[in-house]
Amino acid sequence: MRGPVMGSKSQKRAIKSYRSRLRTRGMARFEVLGLDGDRDLIRSVARRLAEDGPEASRLRAAVSQTMSGEPPRKGGILRALRRSPLVGAELAPVRQFEPGRKIEL
Repeated sequence: MRGPVMGSKSQKRAIKSYRSRLRTRGMARFEVLGLDGDRDLIRSVARRLAEDGPEASRLRAAVSQTMSGEPPRKGGILRALRRSPLVGAELAPVRQFEPGRKIEL
């Protein structure tokens, strides 16, 4: 007996069209094996990564770091400060001096 037969020509055409639209958006289908209890987690991670925004970038970096087993790189705060729009703004914040309050010991 033959294996399962895919549906009609129209179904094949619809699947081909759907996969083509995915490719034009830079997307790809993946099949993964995992525990049944992790199904929702894997789908939510995949959904978040597909959005390709700042949250996806953070998630991608966290997962990559976790999977590589390397410790986090130093200097992340400094790099973030250097990317600030205030770099080179020549700001000179002044804080007013206050003598404080008197206390009894």
